[in-house]
This record gives sequence, C-alpha cells and structure tokens, in this order.
Amino acid sequence: MATATATASSATASFSRLSFRRAVSPSQLRLPARPPPRRVSSSAVIVALHKRNPKRLKYASQRQFTRGDAGMLRVQVEPSGEDFWKLEPVIDLINRGAVGIIPTDTVYSIVCDLSNNDSVERLRRIKGIGDSKPLSILCRSLRDIDTYTTGFPRGTNQGQANIFRAVKRAIPGPYTFILPATKQLPKQCIRHGSSTRYAKRRQVGVRLPDDSICEAILQSLDEPLICTSVKSLSEDEWILDPIIIADIYEPEGLDFIVDGGTRIADPSTVVDMTGSHPTIIRQGKGPKLDWMVAEDEEQESRQTFAFKAA
Repeated sequence: MATATATASSATASFSRLSFRRAVSPSQLRLPARPPPRRVSSSAVIVALHKRNPKRLKYASQRQFTRGDAGMLRVQVEPSGEDFWKLEPVIDLINRGAVGIIPTDTVYSIVCDLSNNDSVERLRRIKGIGDSKPLSILCRSLRDIDTYTTGFPRGTNQGQANIFRAVKRAIPGPYTFILPATKQLPKQCIRHGSSTRYAKRRQVGVRLPDDSICEAILQSLDEPLICTSVKSLSEDEWILDPIIIADIYEPEGLDFIVDGGTRIADPSTVVDMTGSHPTIIRQGKGPKLDWMVAEDEEQESRQTFAFKAA
C-alpha cells in the first residue's frame, strides 16, 4: 500500500513539473539552439589583413598563388548588377595573387594584381608574351592615373592646351592613354626582361573602362589591375566568347574567368599622350575626338614643320 502511494505521489509530482514547463515555455515559442561558432578560414584572414594594411602583404612571398586541384573558377554575372555578390570569390583570388579574365567595355582582358611580381610573370606566361610586350593598367579613378603616371597636361600660361579637361569628357570609355610612368609603378610592369636593362622610355597605358562588371571588381580592390587583352594563342585575333576563352586558357593555368556575355570585336582606341599632340596609334572602339590627331596626320605636321624650318 505504501509503495502504491509513493508511486502515485511521484507521478503527480512529475505531471505537475511537466505542466509547469509547458505553461512557462510553450513549444511554439522555444528558441532555436545556438549554432556553433563559425571557423574563419585562413584565406579570409589573409584578405582581411590585406584590406586593413595593403602594404603589409604587398611584396610578401606567401602571396604566390597556387590553383590546387579545384581547377579554374567560372563566375557568370549579369551586367545589370543584380548578382554582383557572385564576384566576392574573384576578389579573394585576385588579392591572393591569382591571374584571371574579366570583361571590359571592349574585349576581355587577362588581369592580375599590379603589385604582385609573381602574378605579372604568370600573366605573361599564360598569354604567351615576352617581357618586351607592354602591359596596361585598369584604373579605379583619375587618382590612380595621377599616382602611376605623370597625368594629363592641364595647360600652361605658355599656350599648352588643357588636355585634362577634354579627357575627363571621354572617360570612362574605350580608350587607352599612353603616359609617362612614375616611380610608383612597379618595374616589372614596364621592364624589358628580368635581367636586362629597363626601357629607356618609362611609359604605360592606362584605362578607365565603362563597364559595370569591371568597375565593380576594381572598386572592391585596394590597387589597380595590370591587364592585357585576350587573343587567340595561335592567331592574332580577339576571342569574344567567354566559353571559348575558358576552354583555351584553362589548360594554360588560368585561375578564374568572369563571364559577362559575348563582347564586341573592337579593342580600345590607343592614344599616345607623350608627344606634342594626342596621337591615335590604334583606332578601336573609341571614336576620334576633335583634340586627337591620327598617326599619319602627326607625321604630316612634323614634315610640314621641318620644311618650314629649312
């Protein structure tokens, strides 16, 4: 009898506790269990350090990138910008020293971090070009142009034209402007070989592309990108389809490609700003503006001046 009474008392107490729990913490209001803390990958730490202090990893040997077994990264984005969040792994790869292909407002370009010596050398090997081949800079703003070059002529009291004002109306746009380089530009971007003398004329081409995908990538970086246009490895012609580009360049060691759709067949218009007149040395997508002269026009003006001087 005593045993039965104890059992009944225990059941009553258990029921009371259960009823109290249900009354205080209904099942529909139970808080979810806290997830375990996320582990931060080493690559994320490297990118964070690079963002805080770009100079700390600027020339660090550990930034030499190895693709590993994952193969080439392919990212397809819309020019509208609605899915630019897909570019985050591309930014990470560039900061770690990868070499890849991105769209511009003309043709696709092979790009890498401007300050990474190993990446610049890999870019040349992937493209199959020698050290004498000039490279260009994809700039984020006019400030980058003023940092790595002497900038555009702003006019003088001696009658020199204010080219800077005219250039501002043409960029962003499909132009490459050749300007004298400053000491801020890494030497491997303009040198003629790893063990030979540097070029006597320190010049470099600069670009401010008018392309939303390219701009989104550039604005997420701490430095501009070194670039060269994508051509066929066997023929001197532009490759416009990103799928074909990936098939050709992945075996060459390319790390990533950003697919922004098929491009047009026109490269940028190259304008030499180092002479007496802004001279077009390659006519491309960018139209000839009234303050530019064609290369043959420049030669004619020189011959006319020489004849008058004689």
